[in-house]
Amino acid sequence: MGRILIGGTAALLICIFLSPKFIAFLRAREFGQQIREDGPEGHHIKAGTPTMGGVLIFLAVAVPFLILSDYEWRSIGVFGVAIACALLGFADDYIKLVRRRSLGLRARTKLIVTIAISLALWYVAEHKAHLAPTLRLRFVDYQIDLGIFYPVLIYFVVAGTTSAVNLTDGLDGLAAGCAAIVLLAYIGITFITGADLDMAMLAGCLVGACVGFLWFNAFPATIFMGDTGSLGLGGAIAGLAVMTKTEVLLILLGGIFVIEALSVVIQVISFQTMRKRVFLMAPIHHHFELKAWSETKIILRFWIVAAICCAIGFTIYRQSRGG
Repeated sequence: MGRILIGGTAALLICIFLSPKFIAFLRAREFGQQIREDGPEGHHIKAGTPTMGGVLIFLAVAVPFLILSDYEWRSIGVFGVAIACALLGFADDYIKLVRRRSLGLRARTKLIVTIAISLALWYVAEHKAHLAPTLRLRFVDYQIDLGIFYPVLIYFVVAGTTSAVNLTDGLDGLAAGCAAIVLLAYIGITFITGADLDMAMLAGCLVGACVGFLWFNAFPATIFMGDTGSLGLGGAIAGLAVMTKTEVLLILLGGIFVIEALSVVIQVISFQTMRKRVFLMAPIHHHFELKAWSETKIILRFWIVAAICCAIGFTIYRQSRGG
């Protein structure tokens, strides 16, 4: 327990103390957020806000983790996926900044890199951490042997989670706060097993970094995490889901991310088939913005939903382990 607290506190303090200088560094180089033209009108005033705060988040995670870690394969796998996804996001952010536009890497490039990251996670999970290639259905206490299709499952978990967290990153503090809540649940999940304390410590570092980042990312934000942060945090959550055999339970634990992603899917399908929009704008947090909800109200209510989903998911996990 001590390492978890030390790691989380260290990550939080690193984020808080380094953020002012990092923000000043980004401002001096005019590394500001490019806002989509088709986004909510109120967001245009946020153009130019320093971005790529994910660099700071994962620096704050890496320092205590690399010092305190026992370097078990499961925690190394999660950390590696998180850093790899963060680097993919960094490349995306950098291209946006250099070209002064809201579009970064090509979709094909992201797909190829995500597949490579997923295969690496599969290799570590099955051949180093010696996890069985199964899908655990904790709702009914049953598991399915996936065999050669196990890497496919891992790809869908990584791609789906990173995309969902990225879609959620549309309001000040929304993605960071929701990610912190989900990761807090994973501290509990990894801690109660007694054998995953290294992963619990990593999850603690991630929570600490998210909370420290929120000090500056909360409304009104003075820095955004960018794709560096959203893809990196999505990768970390996906890695934890794979290593704890909670891939299906992640649908509930990350319920707020699922809701955000589903709102986009529903909107696209509805418009393509019926030329009608279900929501005023997708992802769904923009729908509530256009319904005249204040940004802080949306964020706080989404955090509450995230906490409820995690509480239910954690309870199911604990019950599936026999209490």
